[in-house]
Amino acid sequence: MSPDRPTLVASDVDGTLIDHDELVSARTRAAVHAVVESGTPFLLATGRPPRWISPVVEGLGYAPLAVCANGAVVYDSYADRVLSAATLSVDALTELSELALVALPGAGLAAERVGESAHDAATPQFVSSPDYEHAWLNPDNTEMSEDEVLAAPAVKLLIRRPGMTSTAMYDALAPHVGALADMTYSTENGLIELSAPGITKASGLVAAAERFGFDLSGLVAFGDMPNDIPMLGLARLGVAMGNAHPEAKAAADEVTDANSENGVAKVLERWWS
Repeated sequence: MSPDRPTLVASDVDGTLIDHDELVSARTRAAVHAVVESGTPFLLATGRPPRWISPVVEGLGYAPLAVCANGAVVYDSYADRVLSAATLSVDALTELSELALVALPGAGLAAERVGESAHDAATPQFVSSPDYEHAWLNPDNTEMSEDEVLAAPAVKLLIRRPGMTSTAMYDALAPHVGALADMTYSTENGLIELSAPGITKASGLVAAAERFGFDLSGLVAFGDMPNDIPMLGLARLGVAMGNAHPEAKAAADEVTDANSENGVAKVLERWWS
């Protein structure tokens, strides 16, 4: 084994591991399989909830452990089991929503919840107020009143303001939120995501490593958006995609090719080819 071979690999999904058609390329799939077959753990670290992991598993032909919801959830995709979840309390959700609606008039609210598995029918997992305009197709949404959206603990509070960039929303909201929540975004399409204080993809990877004994000292991590920055900073080698947000590129140790050009695979092939 090469002495500098990674001890752990973690990859974001959208804009990173999958291409613009939301597919895993044959080259990327082969690279991930080479990592796993060598005995090195490969994890997903994504803003996606557990229920949106199964298409990635199908594309990879492998069911990895997944750090979901920007670090709030550790999910075993092989067993379809949520192992841990860090939530915002009802009181925190209420306070944060009030601050958000003052800073961002006209914004809509939604909350991401989790059950025991990715498809726990007993738990409405994505709930939104009537004025929440979805940033992408979300057929599993449950619409309810704003009070009901905030009435149960959630792993994420989502603030949507069509017509604004996420960067502008972040700048407007950050002074009000302060340390009450961890705030980030994974698209520029007018969407901010709030998690419990200190919850990031980095904290999720640390939680997974502690639970399973992974060695974080040789972590190689891949990402493309501001929600990946804590993870890129945690890694021995933080790699931003060629298509990444400028802030993610600035936080990374290096920049690889774009997600549509097998950027993840090209880095992994240094050690596994």
